This record gives sequence, structure tokens and C-alpha cells, in this order.
Amino acid sequence: MSESTLFILAPIVLIGIWVVMTYNAIIGRYNAVDRAWASVLTQERQKNKIIPHVEQLVEDYKLHEASVLTEVTKLRSALDQLSSGSVDADLLAQAEKQTNDLLMGLRVAVEAYPELKASDTYLKVMAEISEQQEQIGAAIRIFNQNVEAFNNGIQMFPGSLVNGMLNKKTAIKAFSDSQASAGFEYKPNL
Repeated sequence: MSESTLFILAPIVLIGIWVVMTYNAIIGRYNAVDRAWASVLTQERQKNKIIPHVEQLVEDYKLHEASVLTEVTKLRSALDQLSSGSVDADLLAQAEKQTNDLLMGLRVAVEAYPELKASDTYLKVMAEISEQQEQIGAAIRIFNQNVEAFNNGIQMFPGSLVNGMLNKKTAIKAFSDSQASAGFEYKPNL
């Protein structure tokens, strides 16, 4: 092989290696987002296992208050809509809102039925819901970090070039909590 052929082939091989590495990095970041989304869903579904305990608690204390029962039903419906097939931060936000509404309803019920506050079952259910909410928060933070890394990988040069030619992946929307952000006066000028 002549020196001129080697001089021509070397850059082509290096560019090919670079394209493959960039392509694989985009796929790896996409898979990390998918895995993080699965973790969020796992935590949400774990919370779904608590719902029968909440229903039993409501029944045991004769808390047939329409608002509490309605919030339990809404939460179950919101959790059922979450899918591992697609990342949907809006549906996740709805499920989180339903959880907050249910917790508010339970707090109102406790005020109406003070003996409930001393119940061991109530304390366990509330502790479990609180633990699940913390786990979901952690899973969402990891999900958002992976979304950021993926979006940077497909939007920043040179990844944007490879993505535009080969992968054609679109940016993924990060999870944001509109209810929480409504409580802040400060809004970044993004």
C-alpha cells in the first residue's frame, strides 16, 4: 500500500470511527432515558399497590366522603395510563397531581375523624405513601438528568450532525411539576 493511499484512507477511517462512536453514544443516551423512565414507572406502580390499603382505610373508618374516594379512583386511573412504551411527562404530572389531591383528601378526613390520626394503619399507609413519593422524586431526578444528557447529545454539534443523518431521534421533554413551579415568583428567562 502506497503512502498516498494510506494518507487518503486514514482520515476516512478516522471519520468512520468517529461517526460510529457518536451514533452509539446517542443510542446509549436514549437507552438510559428509557431505563430511567422505566424506573419512574416502577415507582409509580409501587405506589399503586398502596391504593387498596387506602381504600381499606377509608372503609374501616367509614370515610365515605366522596372526595377521598374520587381521588383514589382518579389516582388509579392516572397510574394505569402511564406506559412503558412511551415517555410521557404530562401523564406523569397528572399522576403526581392525583397523588397530591389524594393526600390532601386524607388530611381533611383526619381532621374530620381525629381517631383516625392515632390509627396504626393510617400511620403505616401515610408513611408508605411518603416513602413512595420520595422514591418517585429520586427516579424523576435521574430521569431528567438522562433526558438532559440525551437532548444535549442530539442537539449539540457534532452529535446533531450524526443524529440528523442517521438516528433522527427527537428531543425528549423533561418532567416538570407545574403545580410546584406555580408557587415560585421567580421564572428563569429561558
